[in-house]
Amino acid sequence: MTISITRRALTGSLAALAIATTALTGLASGAYAQTSLRMAVPDPAGSSVGRAATRFAELVSEKTDGEVAIEVFPDGVLFGGDQNAAVNQLGSGALDGLILASSVYASFEPKMNAISLPYLFADYDQLQAYLGGEPGDELLASLDRFGIHGLGFFLRTFRDVTTRDTAITTAEDFQGVTLRTPNNPLFVALFEALGANPTPMAFSEVYSALQLGAIDGQENPVEVPYNNKFSEVQGQLNITQHLADSFLVALSGNAWDSIPEEHREAVQQAADEMIAEHDAEEIAAEQDIIAKLQDEGMQVNHFADGKLERVQEIARSIYPEFEDQIGAEFMQKSLDFVNQ
Repeated sequence: MTISITRRALTGSLAALAIATTALTGLASGAYAQTSLRMAVPDPAGSSVGRAATRFAELVSEKTDGEVAIEVFPDGVLFGGDQNAAVNQLGSGALDGLILASSVYASFEPKMNAISLPYLFADYDQLQAYLGGEPGDELLASLDRFGIHGLGFFLRTFRDVTTRDTAITTAEDFQGVTLRTPNNPLFVALFEALGANPTPMAFSEVYSALQLGAIDGQENPVEVPYNNKFSEVQGQLNITQHLADSFLVALSGNAWDSIPEEHREAVQQAADEMIAEHDAEEIAAEQDIIAKLQDEGMQVNHFADGKLERVQEIARSIYPEFEDQIGAEFMQKSLDFVNQ
């Protein structure tokens, strides 16, 4: 019998004797810390990502008895809001730590696109198993060559489409709809295949573009339209659940090396514990957020009976376009993982 041990499982087991203390604050001051690190996040402190970073900082302080401190800097202030630049800065050591969407990392490591292959995952259990198992470990290891030490992935809820007026309940409803997407070829290819007009755009421009009618809609996990008050300029919430994304928790290689060896397992365990907590919270919150958007006046639409299968068929037709980028071997490994 062959026993497979993932990197996360190994580090988690080695960290079983973590020190339990009272958390100091969400933003560790580092006044008496042996090692003080700064972690950048792209969103506000109260956002899902901001809360995850703060919780990670608390757990690191607890588990290292204050010897390692993480200070969280929200709103992209440490990298000027340029997320691609943030990855470069992390690799160079200009940033100590970063929590950023895996889809951004796909510009540097195309294997990351595997996470966002449309309709790859049947449910959140499957997504969590992938991110926390051998495929996720291979993706983390692929960043080593950039000088980045990946600690783990936490999930985002599946992405949905909001539109101003168009209710999307069939594949045909995508025709001609102008949708903002991230500047990622996979996202663009998906909506082109569905007959929409994908329009890559900086997120900071999305609200005004929706308000002015320059675009018809956008796609994101439901917390994004809720937190950014898109219900003021969008009338339809279409539960398409078309692809997955995740956030990668990482330190620069220099920052990881600066942590005393006796504390590294505790830092990894802090990341694992935060990820488990955060995933559970995100999944539980999704339906509450949908209800809140509905209360704010958005109409919630689902695919009509029997229509999802056609959308999935069209969406999966783009897989061959990305086989060379992702790598045929890793794409097949991903497909085998979800089909086992």
